[in-house]
Amino acid sequence: MRIGLLGTGPWAQMVHAPALSEHGSVDLVGVWGRRPAAARELAERHGTRPYDDVDALLADVDAVAVALPPDVQADLAVRAAEAGRHLLLDKPVAATVPGARAVARAVREAEVASVVFFTTRFLPEPEAWIAEQASAGGWFTGHAQWLGAVFTGDSPFATPWRREKGALWDVGPHALSVLLPVLGDVRRVSAAGRGPGDTVHMVLDHAGGASSTLTLSLTAPPSAAGSAVELRGEAGVVRLPPSASDAVSALGRAADALGAAARDGRPHACDAPFGLRVTEVLAEAEALSSGSLG
Repeated sequence: MRIGLLGTGPWAQMVHAPALSEHGSVDLVGVWGRRPAAARELAERHGTRPYDDVDALLADVDAVAVALPPDVQADLAVRAAEAGRHLLLDKPVAATVPGARAVARAVREAEVASVVFFTTRFLPEPEAWIAEQASAGGWFTGHAQWLGAVFTGDSPFATPWRREKGALWDVGPHALSVLLPVLGDVRRVSAAGRGPGDTVHMVLDHAGGASSTLTLSLTAPPSAAGSAVELRGEAGVVRLPPSASDAVSALGRAADALGAAARDGRPHACDAPFGLRVTEVLAEAEALSSGSLG
């Protein structure tokens, strides 16, 4: 699969470019970025070609991997899908529900494959655990904590869009990507409130009958950072296991999933419509936490 990389920021440099350039079944054709000099530097580092024109890159590839802020990603994803290119997207799919709907609609109308890179879903041990718990059923409640120190430590990810959108939109998708396939779709966001810094607390009512709570933050003390998911139900108490793999290998597995979906035409569980659903839940929680609903 000939693939192009859109984006040159920290995530593109640390994860996308290494994973795609080293992948045995992917040909990293080139890199485009909003900063041409950064695109040239990243392309040179990974032995590929920089592109100044995004449409020229789209003309040379079968698919694109996107490592850009969600508002930028949404517009380019629609453009790429309309050009018939498969999509390896980052989370969240868009910064707004209309933006995510436009991406899902473009994917459907162009009949291209899409995979959204929810990192945890492409790590072997968590992936197997999620499938096992979804099969077990009988869950009463779940709790997810995703606590980062992006704004309280020395992190390269303290980017403008994360400062604007906060933990809800950055790490919230990770938590939802684990809970939804196990507990069922969200029927409603029962409550959402603010905590210290950008911390958000959420209560979800799931279609499977369970409820869940989420605590999300990018402003936790560095010593308190980390993630955990716990489920309680008829099977007892279970916790999301850690993984021995890293984000680079996870992105490689996501590229494999995109290739499979492109070949056989079967949608992946983490496709653009799932990304849209996650965006809808985030928007509902954002409205509640800001006091504009209820």
